[in-house]
Amino acid sequence: MSVLPFVRGVDFTKNDFSQTFPSSMRQMSRVQWLTLDHTQLQEVPEELGQLQKLEHLSLNHNQLEKIFGELTELTCLRSLDLRHNQLKNSGIPPELFHLEELTTLDLSHNKLKEVPDGLDRAKNLIVLNLSHNHIECIPTPLFIHLTDLLFLDLSHNRLETLPPQTRRLTNLKTLDLSHNPLELFQLRQLPSLQSLEVLKMSGTQRTLLNFPTSLDSLANLCELDLSHNALPKLPDCVYNVATLVRLNLSDNEINELSSSMESWQRLESLNLCRNQLTALPAALCKLPKLRRLFVNDNKLNFEGIPSGIGKLGALEVFSAANNLLEMVPEGVCRCGALKQLNLSCNRLITLPDAIHLLEGLDQLDLRNNPDLVMPPKPSEASKATSLEFYNIDFSLQTQLRLAGAAVPQSMPATATPKDSTARKIRLRRGPRSDGDQDAAKVLKGMKDIAKDKDEAEGMLPEDGSGKPESLKPKRWDESLEKPALDYSKFFEKEDGQQPGLTIWEIENFLPNKIEEVVHGKFYEGDCYIVLKTRFDDLGNLTWEIFFWIGNEATLDKRACAAIHAVNLRNYLGARCRTIREEQGDESDEFLALFETEVIYIEGGRTATGFYNIEEMIHITRLYLVHAYGATVHLEPVAVCLASLDPRHAFVLDLGTRIHIWLGTRSKNTLNSKARLMAEKINKTERKNKCEINVERQGEETAEFWQGLDVTAEEAAAQPPQEHVPDDYQPVQPRLYQVQLGMGYLELPQVELPEQKLCHTLLNSKHVYILDCYTDLFVWFGKKSTRLVRAAAVKLSRELFNMMDRPECALVMRVPEGNEMQIFRTKFLGWDEVMAVDFTRTAKSVAKTGANLTQWARQQETRTDLAALFMPRQSAMPLAEAEQLEEEWNYDLEMMEAFVLENKKFVRLPEEELGHFYTGECYVFLCRYCIPIEEPETPDDADPATVAAGAGTAVDSQKPASQQHLQSQPEDEIQCVVYFWQGRNAGNMGWLTFTFTLQKKFKAMFGEELEVMRIFQQQENLKFMSHFKRKFIIHTGKRKDRALTAEGKAPVEFFHLRSNGGALTTRLIQINPDAVHLNSAFCYILHVPFETEDESQSGIVYVWLGSKACNEEAKLVQDIAEQMFNSPWVSLQILNEGDEPENFFWVALGGRKPYDTDAEYMNYTRLFRCSNERGYYTVAEKCADFCQDDLADDDIMILDNGEHVFLWMGPRCSEVEVKLAYKSAQVYIQHMRIKQPERPRKLFLTMKNKESRRFTKCFHGWSAFKVYI
Repeated sequence: MSVLPFVRGVDFTKNDFSQTFPSSMRQMSRVQWLTLDHTQLQEVPEELGQLQKLEHLSLNHNQLEKIFGELTELTCLRSLDLRHNQLKNSGIPPELFHLEELTTLDLSHNKLKEVPDGLDRAKNLIVLNLSHNHIECIPTPLFIHLTDLLFLDLSHNRLETLPPQTRRLTNLKTLDLSHNPLELFQLRQLPSLQSLEVLKMSGTQRTLLNFPTSLDSLANLCELDLSHNALPKLPDCVYNVATLVRLNLSDNEINELSSSMESWQRLESLNLCRNQLTALPAALCKLPKLRRLFVNDNKLNFEGIPSGIGKLGALEVFSAANNLLEMVPEGVCRCGALKQLNLSCNRLITLPDAIHLLEGLDQLDLRNNPDLVMPPKPSEASKATSLEFYNIDFSLQTQLRLAGAAVPQSMPATATPKDSTARKIRLRRGPRSDGDQDAAKVLKGMKDIAKDKDEAEGMLPEDGSGKPESLKPKRWDESLEKPALDYSKFFEKEDGQQPGLTIWEIENFLPNKIEEVVHGKFYEGDCYIVLKTRFDDLGNLTWEIFFWIGNEATLDKRACAAIHAVNLRNYLGARCRTIREEQGDESDEFLALFETEVIYIEGGRTATGFYNIEEMIHITRLYLVHAYGATVHLEPVAVCLASLDPRHAFVLDLGTRIHIWLGTRSKNTLNSKARLMAEKINKTERKNKCEINVERQGEETAEFWQGLDVTAEEAAAQPPQEHVPDDYQPVQPRLYQVQLGMGYLELPQVELPEQKLCHTLLNSKHVYILDCYTDLFVWFGKKSTRLVRAAAVKLSRELFNMMDRPECALVMRVPEGNEMQIFRTKFLGWDEVMAVDFTRTAKSVAKTGANLTQWARQQETRTDLAALFMPRQSAMPLAEAEQLEEEWNYDLEMMEAFVLENKKFVRLPEEELGHFYTGECYVFLCRYCIPIEEPETPDDADPATVAAGAGTAVDSQKPASQQHLQSQPEDEIQCVVYFWQGRNAGNMGWLTFTFTLQKKFKAMFGEELEVMRIFQQQENLKFMSHFKRKFIIHTGKRKDRALTAEGKAPVEFFHLRSNGGALTTRLIQINPDAVHLNSAFCYILHVPFETEDESQSGIVYVWLGSKACNEEAKLVQDIAEQMFNSPWVSLQILNEGDEPENFFWVALGGRKPYDTDAEYMNYTRLFRCSNERGYYTVAEKCADFCQDDLADDDIMILDNGEHVFLWMGPRCSEVEVKLAYKSAQVYIQHMRIKQPERPRKLFLTMKNKESRRFTKCFHGWSAFKVYI
């Protein structure tokens, strides 16, 4: 039997009916409402003409051009929504308005050029919407007959006037005339519209001359929209409308407001955006009900906001973006109800300290305020447990202990900040020595007051003796303790609150309420709970609770019936006992509950909670794995060879086996997701008994082809082709809720928040149908009724057959709690990959009664913060650096240098050795001759014995000289190729080297060759030693001489600096700016002269800082003499303070303040915080770190001795941010103990927003490397 005749309403929104319309719609003879929005209809289906009881029809957002015939036959039609179509006047029949029941008509967003003919005959219209058309005039008869109108929308048309008969609309409550050229219209009919509550005149060319002065005569006006006009000020009549609740004055030219606005005592929303206001009147603070205030895009400054704004106790939204605010009054922070505060695009310097006290503030927008410095947050009591952050104990003692460092005896007292408020309270209380006496006085006073009250009410005798305590023993049920259960999971709030009979059946260990129509009909294989609710003589509710046991019921149903009967008694607070009733042996009291005789039905209706060992029936299915949005979906496709596509991954489900087919061009992310989905299906649906096989294209097994019902030979003859569209998108799922009433069914669609399908929309009390086009799911809530489930099953089959679906489509039933994976993938964020709880706190665990110490030990996340507590790497002494440099250069037998030029490597000229360019790639072939150390022999040892012990045999027939030469071991030859890549050079150089030079070197040296790829400022010490501290890095390329914007040779500025020892000394070209100078370093400044010929003349300054060491001063002079050894260049040695004004400071952009010491060089440390190992670690970079060590995927901690910076990479995760923040706090606490004389402050910085205090710690800071 079809259920379509019982359907009262259905929502077909976003179904595609462009090709065919379901013919089964004719069977919905009782349908009363029908929604066909966004269904791509081009004409009204003829099936609609058969729905004679249809009252509400929505056809918006389609391509309808005419509506002849079908709709005029719907005599019961009350509301008709035809907005957003292509209707013209010729496509609307006048007979449509002969429908006597028609009260609501929406023809907005169409192509009407005039009011449809015959509309004046629809005399019962209450709502009329003709907005967004091309109507130029309103016919006079229209308002003569439509006098019952309550809502009239004529906005966005071409009206220049309204007929005088508009005054006949005395019942009109909403009138929208927005965006019509009504410049010459005076709106003199307004005084007649006394019922008007909403008036919108946005964009109607209102001025002070044509403004309706009779506006204040509208006694019921609540909402007024005057936006998008040219009003220089607000007319006085508006101030007199005391009933206003919402007022929109945006997009005008208002430059001031009158203090008369205090008459708006009911005003809740005021919009003054995009005007010319410089100040808000103080009368604004006298609007007690104002909740939303918008003043964006004005000229307000600090004085323009009244200081008394804190009196607006109801203010929830305050938006003042794009103004001239440098500060905001502290009164803003007194608006206790404030939830949204927008101060973006201003000139804010700071905010009041009380901004942190707005506990209800949900949104605070402070963007585009470059000079803003947030006030410090009020101190909070430290959390002693430290277990409240990602299950990691970030206390300094614990982290020191984990790192193996010594834990200090006493920690600083600053760990627990003082609470000044608590101290004031203690001072007011006074000393606590008399606390016990005070408590006794308070208790005595309380007893006296209670005694006086009882005596006044006559409850105590005159002698004051109290009523003796009752010694009567407690009832049996009063002495029982109720278990700590959430009864809302089993029963509903209305259960037992109204007289009558309520019955539950036991299904899957839980009670499920049944309908009243089946009361008294019991299945022999089920158990039931029966509740009888009555009123006693005093009007109080009383209950009787029975649980009925069927003869064939399973053990779990019997036990759960008894248990939940007791739970029901505890939930109601009843004092009755639960009574057991067995089939065939019911008591007279139980049988009297039913009006008819009790009927037994063979079998069991509900499923047992125990697992049944039965052979599962699986349907072979093939799924396309695709990513749509933020989740991965499984889309069913036909189980055949033609469905495979080499660009995608597929899952073939054979029940006992799951095959994952990976195309040759499928993405790795989808491949891993496909494997994950198969694992989930196996675990949740197949009890881990399923075999999972990965099939790669071209390597398929015979079982896979057998599952597709083809042979390997057939598959080889027809290889998979690319057929899935590049812009493939699955059909958007539609979620319906099945609603059942007295003799009717309704199928409305569930409204999706933000158009996102979330599993939280599913309610256990209801039944839902999820239509995915290729599959249709029926989801049963645990608390849904039996009749709704049965109706949903039949209705799902009807809905399935209505549409033309692929052959692989199925209807599947999904009980709550046992959802299949393909169903879960349709919902956003349901059953994520890792179900890890990072938010458990010590308090939440303690509430469960668990052992907190044991829990913390089990749940503790692995971390490694040992690097934070290691001592700083000390600089290499000069003597040790010179010794290493001498030894490494002694071993160097030969070094050949090559540079990439015109896509091939050529020999580097001798004079360029040691000069590197950031845009170039270099190759250095180094041949080392490393002598093998001979074992030492004692002086008195026998040579023959030594030779024998060494395992060598000396031939006595050879001469002694030859024997000596043979006994000498040969030196070890080692060949190393260093590939140096500048930070602005691409990877083409490395590829060129790999396929050219590297192959030649391999052929020459074989396995002895070692290749090392090194990047700029990340060179190893051995490589650096070969240049003997004369390592110069230029900006740009060798052959491309850069020029300024004026075509002149640029100024070159070089900075000499060593990080962590003399071996890491580099001379790097930096931006010529005096701010980069430092008294502790040496610099070279080359100022070129303008000459007519090509001679490179100029002057070179060697600037020696007053605190620079002598070794670097000598070194920089030697480098300068070698770099600029030309007769056209003059060289001058300048000590700090002797700079000439003409060339030196001019070349550096003028004299500027600079640092006079580099004390930070003795403290700088760089740490990297990362999760790449699978757990959180902190590792320290070497002392010779550079800008390229700042990884985009991680967070870095930089210490310069005064500040600790937390640098966030643009691609770091939120987890790393929080963990790094806690790590930085631990590090600061540790350094407070180690170096109490140098307290650190924590600063946050981001990529491309680093301050000078941060960048000066890096040698040669410039723009970040761009990865291509």
